Amino acid sequence: MNTLSGWKNHLSHSMTLWAPGLLLLMITASSFASDGWKAGASSANITPTEPIWMAGYASRDRPAEGKLTDLWAKALVLEDSTGKQVVIITLDLIGIDRDFATQLCKKLSDQFGFPRDSIAICCSHTHTGPVVGYNLRPMHFEAIAPVDRQKILKYAESTSQKIIDVVDRAQHEIQPASLTWSVGTADFAVNRRNNPENKVPQLRQAGQLVGPIDHAVPVLAVRKNDKLKAVLFGYACHATVLSSFEWSGDYPGFAQIEIEQAIPDCTAMFWAGCGADQNPLPRRSVELAKNYGQQLGQAVLAELKKPMQPITGKLHSQYSEIDLPFDDLPDEADLQKDVDGKDIYRSMRAKVLLRQIQSGKPLSTTYPYPIQTWRIGDEIPMVFLGGEVVVDFAVKTKSLNDKAWVAGYANDVMAYIPSRRVWLEGGYEGESAMVYYGLPTRWDASVEQLIMAEIGKQLAP
Repeated sequence: MNTLSGWKNHLSHSMTLWAPGLLLLMITASSFASDGWKAGASSANITPTEPIWMAGYASRDRPAEGKLTDLWAKALVLEDSTGKQVVIITLDLIGIDRDFATQLCKKLSDQFGFPRDSIAICCSHTHTGPVVGYNLRPMHFEAIAPVDRQKILKYAESTSQKIIDVVDRAQHEIQPASLTWSVGTADFAVNRRNNPENKVPQLRQAGQLVGPIDHAVPVLAVRKNDKLKAVLFGYACHATVLSSFEWSGDYPGFAQIEIEQAIPDCTAMFWAGCGADQNPLPRRSVELAKNYGQQLGQAVLAELKKPMQPITGKLHSQYSEIDLPFDDLPDEADLQKDVDGKDIYRSMRAKVLLRQIQSGKPLSTTYPYPIQTWRIGDEIPMVFLGGEVVVDFAVKTKSLNDKAWVAGYANDVMAYIPSRRVWLEGGYEGESAMVYYGLPTRWDASVEQLIMAEIGKQLAP
């Protein structure tokens, strides 16, 4: 990976601190048999090769102008003793839409035989990555020139192919492996709905930060011949430290750099947890992004130096799409008012929805919301939820199973997903953000109940 100037000195220091734990790490790893596990990992650079528009902020008025760090697609294939395989794909992207995910999964199924429940696609949600296809359509795709739209569609197509290629390489890397797990902590995520950004430093110092959080850092380690070959880790926090015009993986990108530089030949893979209402605060500087990445990377490395728990048993996977209902839908008169109104993004959304209606496709009263669960051996129940999921869902899922790892931004990033509490409170995550994703209105009041019911069903023994 390319890194920033001056980064080598920091990494040299990090490796000096990390090295004393290396012997313990190797001894601990060697005590675990593979238990029939096999694994393979690979990565591919997906940094755009030409200036295209960036995703995440409506205020941007021009395409990207440079690069801070590269962006990556990575794949980890796991196989149990029965030959069952799953693949997790991590992307340094803000999100992908349903069409992108559906077409990609069909290609992976056709080429490698993966059923849909065995494919998990996780986005880091970096706000310094490119627009991808139709994701966040009113805010990005509809608001730019046709020539720029074509560049975005071209990038989405080439990235899809790179993902297929990286899964292919991961398949070819499959070898006997041992799997271990642990959970660390990092505390830079702050509930942004409950703590004013400009007061966070004082509130933190006084121990007065409030609101639900999830500071867990789940870690899955893959070793081959006692050498770490892949590390999968997660954290529930928005990747919004940076808002520049330079490509960057934000703090998750720096965390992966931290780990991969400390452990040569290891593929570090990040999945975003339920961080829709969690921000890295304070923010808005490269130094802070590097600092949070270092904190998260060091939290992972600290767990890797400890005796970790072996994973035994087999793989189990489930995938379903529930009909998640919308609140009352707008009619054509309502949409026309939005078209003629002063809010450019409501106008863009209304134009898209009117074109749909006029083409003979009425607005749907529901959305096919993806919920996926894996059991990695007997030890790790992992839940993958679509959309920008608020932290309440992680807290509630862990009340069902305290070992659960809960990823958001997975498989289809179609909107914010509010809990009942956030839905009642309203605001950005509870209602107004739906405009930027192009959905016709907010979710129905039953959103939490329906999602948690399906999670409970899939997690049931």
